[in-house]
Formats: sequence, C-alpha cells, structure tokens
Amino acid sequence: MGDLSHEDAGSVPSTPATPGTPGAPLFGGFRSHRNDRTSRTSLKSWKCFCSNEPWAMEQGSLGAVRCSLPPPPVSFARKVGAEFIGTLILIFAGAGTGIVNQKTQGTETLLGLAASTGLAVMVIILSTGHISGAHINPAVTIAFASLRHFPWKQVPMYIGAQVMASICAAFALKGIFHPYMSGGVTVPSVGYGQAFALEFITSFILMFVITAVATDTRAVGELAGIAIGATVMLNILIAGTTTGASMNPARSLGPAIAAHNYKAIWVYLIAPIVGMLCGAGVYTIVKLPEETDVQDKPPTIESLRR
Repeated sequence: MGDLSHEDAGSVPSTPATPGTPGAPLFGGFRSHRNDRTSRTSLKSWKCFCSNEPWAMEQGSLGAVRCSLPPPPVSFARKVGAEFIGTLILIFAGAGTGIVNQKTQGTETLLGLAASTGLAVMVIILSTGHISGAHINPAVTIAFASLRHFPWKQVPMYIGAQVMASICAAFALKGIFHPYMSGGVTVPSVGYGQAFALEFITSFILMFVITAVATDTRAVGELAGIAIGATVMLNILIAGTTTGASMNPARSLGPAIAAHNYKAIWVYLIAPIVGMLCGAGVYTIVKLPEETDVQDKPPTIESLRR
C-alpha cells in the first residue's frame, strides 16, 4: 500500500463535505499565516468570506466569495487504516460484551449490550469520522457507493479492511476469553424468515439515520455520532434477544469464523446490505430539496388576465 498514500491524496471525501460528518472536519476554521505576502495571496484563493460588495485591499479589490473551506485531503492509506482500527474497536467492544455476558451468566444484561455497542459506534465516529467517514460496516460502504456518496473504486479496500479487522478482533477475543467465544457470535433464536425480517428492519432504520446526518447539509453534523450510536442502541434493544441485532456483515463474519459457527450466516450477510440500501434510498426520496435546487427552478408566473 506504499503507493496508495500518494495516489489518492487529493481524492474526494468519503461522503459529502457537510460540517461534522464523514469526510469533513468536525469544526471549521482556518490557520492564520505569519507571512503578510503569503496571507494576501492565500486570502484571494480561499473561500472563507461572504460579502455582497467587493472588499478593498491594498493590491486591489477582492470579489464576493462563499463562506467555505475545503476539507484537507486525506490519503487513501490513512482512510483504510482508520477503517481497520474503527472496525476493530467495534467488534472487540460489541462481541466482547456478549462474551463477558456469557461468562458472567448474564450480568451485563441486554441494556448493557446495547449501551456497549452504541457507545463504541459513537466514539468511533467522533474519532475517525473526519478521516475515513467511519463506515465500519460493509453494508454502509455499499449503500453510500450505490447513492454516489462514495467512489466505487475504494469499496473493495474498505470492505477488505473491515472484514480483516473483524477477524483480528474475533481471534483476539478468542485468545483472551476462551472457551466463551460463542457468546460473541450472532445466532438467531427464531426462524430464518423472522431473523431476516428483523435484520432488514433494524438495518433500514440505522441507514435511514446515517443518510440523514451524513449527507443532508441541514442536519446537525456534529451530533452524527450521538444520533447513530443511539440508533444502534435502540435496534439492539429491539432485536438483541432474537438475532443479536448485527446490522453489520463484518460484525457477524469475524466471530463466526473464530468460533466455527456459521449458522444462518447468510442472513447476517444479505439482510443488512438489502436493508441499508433501502434505508438510504428512502431517505434520499423523502428528504427536502436543497435550497440551491429550489433557487435554480424558474419562478412560475400566474396569469392575471380575466
């Protein structure tokens, strides 16, 4: 991966550059330059002021520009590394809590399992969202790519990093908590049809929220981690006792490989992807039009003739 850090250094963000959401910095701002000549040159090219009238300057006038700064470019190698670390933390926390719950004969409870995974998702988004977008889920990556919020050429490496991180976390848990690895495996306690429906619905809900806070410029992007983490907690409280509320193919695949338990694995590989594709698509349909789209439409003039 030595060439990847230079190949895509100026690549587009993982998702649209909305404030505080994947692909954009959580807090905007710009650095001041000590060199006056550099400051004047940079000031003319930066889009960080908004004015209806030209600004008078010593070297001329500065036209009106928009109040926006592009996010700094992140190399593709760093994005993949952040995805690996984020997914590793998620699987270690989510599956690890299930294993501890099994080892301690249920002391963690369903609420503890939900809180552990929800908090893990929240801190991962807040810590790596500005680097890689914090997908930490192959289904999220595929859904974003399908809606053109993420380049397809980066999908294989993202999914590869997520799956490898899941396997590494699962075998680490197996080495630490052996022989209680089965507690971290998602296995349905209901029929396959019911399990598929639950995984589909919970994945739909999760991706609906993710699409809202990550792609809509009117959403409060700084609260993306809290909103998504709370949604994960809600879904686990709904489906945790029946399917484990995976909502993530990587969450189920790694522990299944480590424990050699592949029961209903197809449910956890297919249902989240289908559910998240539908969730992202539905939000895209129902969301309000952008202000620029409304302004671009010519005004309709009603006839005043009687």
